[in-house]
Formats: sequence, structure tokens, C-alpha cells
Amino acid sequence: MNTTEILEELRRLYPDARPALLYESPYELLVAVILSAQCTDERVNRVTRELFREHNTPERMIRLSQEELEKYIYSCGFYRNKAKHILSASHDILERFGGEVPGEISELRSLAGVGQKTANVVYSVAFGGDAIAVDTHVFRVSNRLGLAHADTPEKTEEQLQRAIPKADWSKAHHWLIWHGRRVCHSQKPSCAECTLAPLCAYFQGNSPLKV
Repeated sequence: MNTTEILEELRRLYPDARPALLYESPYELLVAVILSAQCTDERVNRVTRELFREHNTPERMIRLSQEELEKYIYSCGFYRNKAKHILSASHDILERFGGEVPGEISELRSLAGVGQKTANVVYSVAFGGDAIAVDTHVFRVSNRLGLAHADTPEKTEEQLQRAIPKADWSKAHHWLIWHGRRVCHSQKPSCAECTLAPLCAYFQGNSPLKV
């Protein structure tokens, strides 16, 4: 497996890869990423378009009760936990960080309801940091290609950090997501159309994981 060739082909395929979530501030991005768990970006964008009209800062968000926020985000699924996390994180941002979303991964992870993936996305996208956020697409595609051989997102992140030059971590995150959405689908990957097939461990039958 030639990691360099795989990365160069992904770069060629998706030169304009970028986040699909719509946001205008680090806070909006944080809320959108929390909502995106087990939900499509398209659905999140529809919900946040309405939510952010009046509640696009932590000060404005905490004016909502949990029940009021749940009504806004109901269609995103897991709405009770997501509402709880958004309100708790908003209070944390106001009380501990002067109303500004912190720009370091450790500080982001200290916010209520913010795990490694969410922290990595915000750190990378909002603050230009080097990070690889492992969502379902990144986990599936990287293990199929052979960039990683791991059975958890945490191990996948560690292996991708070793396999990919640090300067490309954030870009590779988006390349892998786009490839997962457009070609390397979960149930029926379009291997016959995939220009990465000659380099792909899954296609060659050498992937230890069936993801």
C-alpha cells in the first residue's frame, strides 16, 4: 500500500473539499457539529438556519430552556441529549472562557458534551489547527483503503496521524469524508468506478476489516 499515492489521488479528486456544515463563527460550528452526530449535514443545516436566526451566540442560546431548544432540534435525533450538551457547553463557554469558544483541543474537550471528534473538527476548521476527526466516513474509508487497520475511531486517529503528514491532516479528513459520500458508500461501495481501487486494500481483498 502506497500512502503517498493514495493521498495524491484523493487530493486530485477533491481539491475543493470543505465542510458541508454551514456556520459563521466558531460557536455556530460547535453547535452544528454537536447536532451532526447520527444526523446528515443537510438536516443540520436546515435546523441551524432557523436556530441561528436568534440564538447564534452562547449568551442568546442560554435564553432558551431545554424544552424550547429541543423543539428547534427535534428532527436531528437524540434531541434531548444534544440540547443538554449545547446548553451546558454554552454555559461553560460563558463562565470559563469569557464567552469565546476556546481554540485548543484540550480546552474544547473540557466543554460539556464535546468529545474528541467534535473537538478535532472545531480545532481544525474554525482555528486552522492540524487534526484528523474520525467520523463514520473517515473510519470506514481509511480502513478500507488500508491507511489504517483499527477497530475503533481512537485507534484509527492515531494510525492516520502516523500515516499522513501533519500538514495534510485536516485536508485528508475532508478528502476521506467526500470519498465516503460520493464513492465508498457504506453498503455498496462503487469500486468499479473508484480510481483508488488499484491501491485499495478492501478492493484487493487485503483489508482485515469489513467496514
